[in-house]
Amino acid sequence: MRGVQGLVLVVEDERAIADLVSLYLRRDGFGVHVEADGRAALAAVRRLKPVAVLLDVGLPGLDGVEVCRALRAAGDWTPVLFVTARDDEVDRVLGLELGADDYVTKPFSPRELVARVRTVLRRGTPQVSPVHVVGEVKLDGDRRRVWAGDAEVALTSTEFDLLAHLMRHPGRVFAREQLLSAVWGYAAAAGTRTVDVHVAQLRAKLGERSPIRTVRGVGYSAEAS
Repeated sequence: MRGVQGLVLVVEDERAIADLVSLYLRRDGFGVHVEADGRAALAAVRRLKPVAVLLDVGLPGLDGVEVCRALRAAGDWTPVLFVTARDDEVDRVLGLELGADDYVTKPFSPRELVARVRTVLRRGTPQVSPVHVVGEVKLDGDRRRVWAGDAEVALTSTEFDLLAHLMRHPGRVFAREQLLSAVWGYAAAAGTRTVDVHVAQLRAKLGERSPIRTVRGVGYSAEAS
């Protein structure tokens, strides 16, 4: 059922957790559809076009990592939040590198999880703002599109908002903690490694035209070459 806030696809093989998450999402005005395995999740994304996917990593058969990889390989940038019992930084970094928008470890607060969904969706909401150009990269904040030279570049909502924040203030250096607060909205709950991974992903996608500069011991800025 699609709620007022849109449909969230919950992919979780532990029924008790799926029921609890679904209850809190519905209370907050979201519609919810639940799947218990990866292949069914991929079919559901194509069929239902959810606004976000809560994706358990430890699924039977096709696990959450493979589901996310398949979505991104197919050009599907639906926001994905990994939910997992693993609290290892390697797993977290892998998830972000695959194009996940957030990463929540079990046990978690259902209220916090819903708040994280809302945060990710706010990042993807178009906002009227001017076009920003730094060097050879152009960012259209209204249409949420980015070009490096003449080539359009597909970004996740988090990557877009990180780049937009830097490009709105060309030349200004932001500490990692400042970027966590401005882009993710919950600095205390995330590590600065999250910022580094997303910056690395942006640089890989933008290539030699990337305007992001590292200021050692401080953080990052957007500057023309």
